Amino acid sequence: MSKREKVIRYILQLLLTIVIIVFVGYLSSVFYFRLDLTSEKKYTLSKTSRTILDDLPGEVFIQVYLEGEMPIGFKRLRTATREMLDEFRVHSKKKLNFEFINPSEETNQKERNKIYEELYDKGLQPTNIQSKDKEGGRSQKIVFPGAIINFNGLEMPVNMLSNTPGVSPGENLNRSIEGLEYVLINAIKTLSTDSIYKIAFIEGHGELYEPEVEDVSKELSRYYTIDRGKIGGEPGILDDYAAVIIAKPTERFDEADKLVLDQYLMKGGKILWLHDPVAVDMDSLMFSSVTVAFIRDINIDDQLFKYGVRINPNLIQDIQCAYIPVNTALVGNPPQYTPFPWLFFPLLQGTNHPVSRNLNLVKSEFVSVIDTISGNGEIKKAILLRSSPYTKIIGVPNLINLEDVKKPTDEAEFNRSFQPVAVILEGRFESAFRHRMISGIIPGPGFDFIENSVPTKIMVVSDGDIIRNDVRIQGDKVVALPLGQDRLTQQTYGNKDFIMNAINFLVDDAGLMELRTRELKIRLLDRAKINRSHLLWQLVNTLLPVTLIILFGIAAGIWRRRKYTTGK
Repeated sequence: MSKREKVIRYILQLLLTIVIIVFVGYLSSVFYFRLDLTSEKKYTLSKTSRTILDDLPGEVFIQVYLEGEMPIGFKRLRTATREMLDEFRVHSKKKLNFEFINPSEETNQKERNKIYEELYDKGLQPTNIQSKDKEGGRSQKIVFPGAIINFNGLEMPVNMLSNTPGVSPGENLNRSIEGLEYVLINAIKTLSTDSIYKIAFIEGHGELYEPEVEDVSKELSRYYTIDRGKIGGEPGILDDYAAVIIAKPTERFDEADKLVLDQYLMKGGKILWLHDPVAVDMDSLMFSSVTVAFIRDINIDDQLFKYGVRINPNLIQDIQCAYIPVNTALVGNPPQYTPFPWLFFPLLQGTNHPVSRNLNLVKSEFVSVIDTISGNGEIKKAILLRSSPYTKIIGVPNLINLEDVKKPTDEAEFNRSFQPVAVILEGRFESAFRHRMISGIIPGPGFDFIENSVPTKIMVVSDGDIIRNDVRIQGDKVVALPLGQDRLTQQTYGNKDFIMNAINFLVDDAGLMELRTRELKIRLLDRAKINRSHLLWQLVNTLLPVTLIILFGIAAGIWRRRKYTTGK
């Protein structure tokens, strides 16, 4: 082959290589293809998320406040968030864009605090992290592990950090990473959807009044239209609502209202019942030290039993409980309040259901045991909240004595582990009014009675106080305190998250709540081993690669010398 032919051949090979590279680049810009080789499919979006991103009606812009120096755990959260948003951007055909912002970048302390206040007012929750250096010194830094999602002039905050007491920081961060897809895609769907579901708080039976559910109502109003009103025995009055909430009724339901609720359920309506079957007056207990717990009959037990659930007239005592202030001063001295564990205020734990998985402990007050009843076989039942392994059950009527807090607890008596207090029932329900004469309940023509429901859901909780926020009187105003916040310890429990998850699950028509079951394996380094042998591994990671390269070069040189000298 001549020299000219060799040059032409090299030029053709070069041109062919360039053409192949350009063609492959064009195909990669047209066709999306990635491989997820992780065992838990860590980098694969769910079908629901892909559908929502594919159908975005406009541009979405996300500001993530996880930039700057922070501990390694938060860097993992930042990396996972960036990878998740990269996937979102690709599937949205670049309709979704994002930026990472350092809220502490401003050097002026006054301006920095102003930025912090603005982010807090928008709904982002700060966390104060502490880092420790080798010399034993500590430094503190405020971090906002969240994002602001913008769409069509609307904003929605997203808090990404899970903070469950009693769980290690590494596990909390891992749970936060597990929940990233759900919290982000749920907010995007809420902002970009055209239809907004309506939720109703039922009144007329002594339910909690508006300021007592104000905090959760405000949170729900970010996603739904919230109404309040009486049923009034009017058929079809609830038909426009995706779900209704019955929050701690204390007065009897008449048969007309029960029938309206029943037929609402038969048409596919969703109901969240929060009912106290036992009445205890905590205010009188604080004044007189003794009160009576008695059965509260509001005429709904037969209806719930027909649907497949029974709330027992008893009370749970739990060693895992909240504290209450008790006056321990001697008679005649000024009051001196000391916190004591109050066994009647259990801290409930969630199960692996999407509603309560990885949920913070939920504070309850005078809660009862729920039993599920075998029905027609078309109802699927699941426990959402339950007591701890150290549970005791007492019957009612019974005396409740505040002085019992000072008595020692015999753990041997607390042997009724994991008592269910919140359940969900899904499927086709049979009407509670089947085989009954309804003409006398709701008279008049035009009422089409339905005996069996379409697939639907109800949720039953044996404590109405789970949804109740404390209130404070300021002048002539009633101010609602955050739901789940303990005024004694200032700890915030998972009550609001539970209610939000419950409503989202009831009205979810896209399967978003299933994303909360996603589980990523936590692979944390052993800090004890790191501190003990970090120098060895530093040397291995720095010197070994260099040594191997040098040895490879020497070996290659020797091999080439032998190869080309033996032929002479």
